[in-house]
Order: sequence, then C-alpha cells, then structure tokens
Amino acid sequence: MTTAADRLEPLGIVRIEALHYYVHDLARSRRFYTEKLDFAEVARSTAALEAEGRQRSAVFEAGQVRIVCSEPAGEGGRAWRYLRKHPDGVGTVVFEVEDAARCFRLLEERGGTPVTDVQEHQDDGGTLRTFNITTPLGDTTFRFAERKGYRGIYPGLDRLEAPEGGRNAFGFGQVDHLTQNFQTMKPALLWMEHVLGFEEFWEVQFHTKDATAADARRQALQAQKGSGLRSIVMKDPRSPVKFANNEPWRPAFKSSQINVFNEDHRGDGIQHAALTVEDILSAVRGMRARGVEFMPTPASYYEALPERIARTGIGRIDEDVRTVQELEILVDGAGPHSYLLQIFLRDAAGLYHEPAAGPFFFEIIQRKGDQGFGAGNFRALFESIEREQVKEGRA
Repeated sequence: MTTAADRLEPLGIVRIEALHYYVHDLARSRRFYTEKLDFAEVARSTAALEAEGRQRSAVFEAGQVRIVCSEPAGEGGRAWRYLRKHPDGVGTVVFEVEDAARCFRLLEERGGTPVTDVQEHQDDGGTLRTFNITTPLGDTTFRFAERKGYRGIYPGLDRLEAPEGGRNAFGFGQVDHLTQNFQTMKPALLWMEHVLGFEEFWEVQFHTKDATAADARRQALQAQKGSGLRSIVMKDPRSPVKFANNEPWRPAFKSSQINVFNEDHRGDGIQHAALTVEDILSAVRGMRARGVEFMPTPASYYEALPERIARTGIGRIDEDVRTVQELEILVDGAGPHSYLLQIFLRDAAGLYHEPAAGPFFFEIIQRKGDQGFGAGNFRALFESIEREQVKEGRA
C-alpha cells in the first residue's frame, strides 16, 4: 500500500538533538542528571535570557543525549506559561536537520503551522538556523536546527569553561525513540504521515484482561475494570527518529493508564524518552547504586522468560538470566539471537513524591540486533505503570 511518506520529499531530519524540559525546580533537576545519571552540565542561561525570556536554564549532556531544563524566572516566559497548565514535562523536541530553509518550505507547503520563520544566529564558529512549529501534542512544539560550524548550543545559553558533574559513566548513546500519549491518536498519526512524511513502523493493542490471572482475586478485578491501549509507532523514513503513539482502549477507557497520564499531565504529551546504553547490565547496576528508582517487574515475568525466549525465536541471550532478573531488566525480540533489553525509571512524580513533578520518565535500552519494540515488554511496562498508579492513588 502506498502511503503519503512514499510520495513526500523527506524533511532531511538527521536525529533528535535535544529535549527541552520545563521544570519547577532546576536545582533538583541538576542533582538528578549530574549525580544520579552522571550527565555533565555543559551550559547555563545568560543574564539576557533570564531577563528577557524570564527563565533560568541549564543544559545536560551524555553521549549524544542533550536535555535542556528551564524553570520560570518570574511570570510571562515560555516555562511559566507551560507550567501554568501542566506539571513538569517536555515542551519542545529539537531535531537536527540538513537544511532548515528547505525543511521549513516543505512543512509549510504540507500544512504545518510555523511559530517562527527561519531565524539565523551567528557565533565565531559559524551559523545556526532554527524555526519552531506547533504539533498535535498539546503544548509541545517541534524545533528544527541546522548547524554550519556553530560552536554554541542555542542562543541565550553559554557554555561552561569546563563541564561540571558527571562523565557518562553509564555509556548513554542517543535518544532511541520518544513515546507520546493521546486520548485519541488518529489526528496525530495523520499529521505525522501527511505533514512530517513519517511512515507506520509497528503496531500493537491489548487489554490487561486478556492476560492469564495468577489468582481468582486478580481475575475478578480484571474482569471488573482492566485497562488497555492501542499503540502505533511512526518513523522518519531516512533517519533513526521514531515516535511510539498510544491511546486508551476500551473497555474501561477512563481507567487506562494512558488516560491517567492524560489527566495527570492535563493534556496529551510525551510520556517517556528511551536512551540507548552500551551495556545495560552495568549501567543499571551503577544507577541502582546511586539511588535511581526503576519500575518494578514481578517475579512471574522471569518465571515465563525462558519460555518467552524460546517462543519468540530468540533462542538464547548472552546475559545470565539470573542477573537479568536481579536487576529487573526486560528482554524481548523476534528472531534468532536478535533481541533488546530495556528497563524503565519511575516517573518523576513517583521519584519525587510530588504530582507537580509530572508523569514523564526515561527508558534505558540496549539493542542487540532487534530494532522493534517488543510486544511482551510493552505489556509488562503497561502493567507496571498501572500498578504504580494504583499504589499511589492515581488510578
């Protein structure tokens, strides 16, 4: 079947360059990234940005992962406006592109809605061209950036003379994918296809009542309530950029953890970002030693793991299954000795025991040949989030 992506000229996206995260407490974010995740703080906002943009910002990097965190500095700035409506969350996704002017032209021709024209910034190294567009993701915008020798990060952010904090001890590489939650995702899927030129990559749907219950009490609870989702992954045809898109699935639409996210976030938005690592066993072991909290995985998952590895055709994994269970890492795949390993941090509201910290979280992923998303792990994550929401009284 021919899709819009087959007919549309590619935008020239290279990668996800950064996430701009709006927070109530920048000092808390600084401690989290530099002390817990071993990111380096590489830049801070200038006095001019703080006065004119009314926000204080810091930039954290590990590998090719860049997180910009901004807190309000008075009323009226972008961070203040975002946080009036939402808890902490991702307000802008930044993409590196080959040619900003061409990308802008294509998006406008296809019905994209620019927030700004292409803006040009100079420093002693070269030129940075950027522009922003609105999206179907509530108050999250997309920014496109073309670099031609530009040494800085973004205007209004000064590089520190020497990075402070961590040294990427856990081997973070890049943003593997972003996951977005919607109450209804079809308009966003059409926008991604017809405006961005993305194509469908993967799809799954399930309901927790489909799973075999461990006991009669859980079975009765599932029959009474239950929760489900539909998920469709869209990808850029010329780059590694992927977006997983979720919506609640009946019955019990309101109790779906996708809908609970929407209520907690007060609108559609980005649920989590997946970050690649070189060695997930040592990374998770090191993060746990620093006090990083992860979504719990029930022992029943590991009781069924050998059978799952055989059923999916993976055959075997390089890692010791007992170590995988000890660290609560998930395994999935779809081919001979081709699989992925992943684990999910608790969401920020759970980490800080504060609803205003928001429902966003990080995934840690190591791919060993498999480029998919793992339907079994998708369900395991879904059920884990749901258990956490129930425990915390949010569902």
